[in-house]
This record gives sequence, structure tokens and C-alpha cells, in this order.
Amino acid sequence: MNESLTVSIGPHIKDAITTKKIMWAVTLSLIPAGAAGVFIFGINSLLVIIASVVTALVTEAVILAMRKKDIGAIWDGSAILTGLLLAYNVPPQVPIWMPIAGSFFAIAIGKQVFGGLGHNIFNPALAGRAFLMISWPVYMTTWQNPRWSVDAVTSATPLAACKNGGEHVLAKAIPYWDLFIGNRGGCIGEICVVALLVGAAFLFIKRYITWHIPVTYILTVGIFSWAFNGKALFSGDALFYMMAGGLVLGAFFMATDYVTSPLGARGKIVFGVGCGILTFLIRRFAGYPEGVSYAILIMNAATPIIDRYTFPKWFGWRKQ
Repeated sequence: MNESLTVSIGPHIKDAITTKKIMWAVTLSLIPAGAAGVFIFGINSLLVIIASVVTALVTEAVILAMRKKDIGAIWDGSAILTGLLLAYNVPPQVPIWMPIAGSFFAIAIGKQVFGGLGHNIFNPALAGRAFLMISWPVYMTTWQNPRWSVDAVTSATPLAACKNGGEHVLAKAIPYWDLFIGNRGGCIGEICVVALLVGAAFLFIKRYITWHIPVTYILTVGIFSWAFNGKALFSGDALFYMMAGGLVLGAFFMATDYVTSPLGARGKIVFGVGCGILTFLIRRFAGYPEGVSYAILIMNAATPIIDRYTFPKWFGWRKQ
């Protein structure tokens, strides 16, 4: 009797959860925030989202064809998610060519140049946003008010207003409720905190993300803002700084990216704290009022070293 064995490397644990399912689940969880952005800012927001997603798909397909890879891989959800997140990180009134340029950069340079899904060092959507910010800073720092506002365009987000006019004065002048429901200027997908929390709750229920990165990230920003962003020590408005800007979007949907964040629980906590400290430092001392994107990108670069010193030892490991 002939018997054969199939030998493969570990781990040998199979699960119904696939990369494709996770990507589409995260995309689904972001729909409430996108719908809120379109409702608040108007139809141009929808055009920006469509242009960004379509460009991501087309760019991915072209590069896969050039690399002689299966073009059908564009439907694994990763390209659509990258395009969606890129669109969520730009102001709603930007010209359509900007999300096209940013989405192309995110896929071509932020993802495919490293070898595609699973090989990229930095979060592709944030790489695309950084590219747009460096290339066209005026467009990226001109903000539209909600469409029911008297003024169509405003010159500052709540964070920018605080940066220019004094944190302890302006932070308390903006109602928490407006920050929570998105009645303010900002990027398309970052302004409606309640919609983002609905999507985040879905990911927690499905166990696609854990608390380690988002909770430590947001709490770190809150604690440092409370300690150092007021008239005196420990008098800052922590809740304002946790809801203003893109912190909630970044903490739950970009810092938790499987590819560019640490693998172990301890590493995730270190990553979250690092993102929080960097975000606070950029907001407090740099010329740019928002630091979420750059903080996450910097910590993406630190992920390998974090994994090296925090990843759990494998079963049976002994120090030599």
C-alpha cells in the first residue's frame, strides 16, 4: 500500500477569515462615514470618492498586468479600500484630478513598488495623502464648511483654528456635539465621529481589529493634550483633541492595518502609544495642526523593530 504525506510549513491552523473578507469588511465599515461626508459637504465629495476608488482599481489592474500577475486580484478589496481611505483623507472641495493623482501614487508607489499586498512598508493611503500634502498644500489646507453653512469655504478646521488662535480659548468655543456629528470643516471621512464609531464597533464585533492600537492611540493623545494644551498644566481639553481632526479615522481604520502595524499585543500597545505621542508633538509644536497621518507613517517605519523586541516567543523557545 502506498501512502503519501503532504508536508507544508506551519502554522497548520485554518480559518474561514480570509484577507479578502477582512478588506471588504473594513470597506463596509467605512460606508457610514463616507455617507455622512457626502451628506454634510455635498455631491463633490461623492465624485472625489468615486474618482479615487476607480483610479486605485485601474492602477492596480495595469500594474498587475505589467507584472504578469492575475488581474482578478483587484477584487480582493485592498485597492478599493486604499482608494476609499485616500478619498476620506482629502478636503471635499478639491479638484477631481487630485484624488486621481493621490490614488495613483498610493497604489503604484505606496503598494505595488514594494511587491503588492502584504509587502508594503507604509500604509498606502497615508502615503498618497502625504504626497498630496507635499505637492499641493494650498488645496489640502483649504476647507469647506458644511453645505448648510452661510460661508461655503472656511480657512481653518477646529485644530487649525486652535493652532492659530490659542488652544484654551477656541477648544472650548466649539461644541462637542458639533465635533461628534460632523458639523465642522475637515476631510471627507474624518469629521463625523459617530459614523466612524459605528464602523469601528462593527470591526470589533467581527474581531477584525483589537483594542490595543486604537484605544492606546486615542488615550495617549487625550492624556498629553490634557496635560500640556491648556493655560496651565493638566488643564487642556482632552475630549476636544480626541474628537477633532482625523484621530478617530486614523486610530481605528489606518493605524490598525495588518501589514504595517505590529503583530503581537505588546507591540500594538507600543505602536499605539508611539502614534499618540507623535501626533501630540506634531499638533503642539509643528507648523501643521494635524499630525495623525505623519505619526502613523513614522510608526509604520518602526514596526519591524517593535516586532523584533515585543513579539511573543514561539512554543518551546529557550534562551541559548
